[in-house]
Amino acid sequence: MKKILLIATGGTIASTSGEHGLAPALGTESLLSYVPEIRNFCDVDALQIFNIDSTNVTPEHWLDIAKTIRENYERYDGFVVCHGTDTMAYSAAAISYLVQHSPKPIVFTGSQKPIDREDTDGRINLRDSFLYATSDFASDTVIVFQGKVIAGTRAKKIRTKSFNAFDSVDFPILANIRDGRIIQYIQTPKFKNAEFYDKLDTRVGLLSLTPGMKGEILDAYFRLNDAVVLSGYGAGGVPEGDYYGFYEVIERWKGKGKTLAVTTQVQHEGSDLSVYKVGQGLKERFDVLEGFAMTYEGIITKLMWILGQTKDDNEIKKMFYTVVNYDLIG
Repeated sequence: MKKILLIATGGTIASTSGEHGLAPALGTESLLSYVPEIRNFCDVDALQIFNIDSTNVTPEHWLDIAKTIRENYERYDGFVVCHGTDTMAYSAAAISYLVQHSPKPIVFTGSQKPIDREDTDGRINLRDSFLYATSDFASDTVIVFQGKVIAGTRAKKIRTKSFNAFDSVDFPILANIRDGRIIQYIQTPKFKNAEFYDKLDTRVGLLSLTPGMKGEILDAYFRLNDAVVLSGYGAGGVPEGDYYGFYEVIERWKGKGKTLAVTTQVQHEGSDLSVYKVGQGLKERFDVLEGFAMTYEGIITKLMWILGQTKDDNEIKKMFYTVVNYDLIG
């Protein structure tokens, strides 16, 4: 049997009710006690590296998860990371960049209701995650939730309460898990060696435009960050003209070595700055990075990873447009 390491970090799946609402409290042994059947198909060890609501997760926690995987990589055939759902898409994307080309699966999961509830989705999600972690088809970082297997850079939480909380944005799910059977749709690559990274530049900010927003807001974002992800309208349009003053702000800060990526607020089909004048002018004048169909979570964590390795403009551009775990779609 394959040997799988459970890495527990908290979240709803490990929560119990208290005076001030749900909060993580259950440890690894309690979690595993609700899914005893997994020991029929794999050997399990467990580590509790922190036990928090995922709303409180920081990039330092991502580095802790990556470090734990790296330190235990040779001893296990796969990894299951129990995590809160609210920032799971960010964490799965971050680990996709911190542990690249992993021939061993790294499976994130959690639940919408605590695992000790009778009507929980936690037990099936945890069981399915261990099942997928033992699959010969599995590799790299994924989220397993409500039977869907989603690439770690393509996931987004789309519902706050329903069990089908996650979807794969503009990319097919990799597999389905039904009644204990894995139906693999996309043959995932079989890599030889994982590549580990241990540095992130957390000074990356996301600014979503609203009508009438002035350039002073963008100026503040550039002042506080090494990179700004600007979320424009429609195909990625950013307003022109003196009223807004965005171009002057961008020109000044790009001249000081700051990085700008442009994406869209629209969830599906991505940006295309070539369509409208409000996109063409920006890209031609400043040669900004374009997110296309990448998720917010993917763009932000990818820039954190890239800027943790280099500040050279050419290298930043090259790394941004290099596909990692299906993050960019040609």
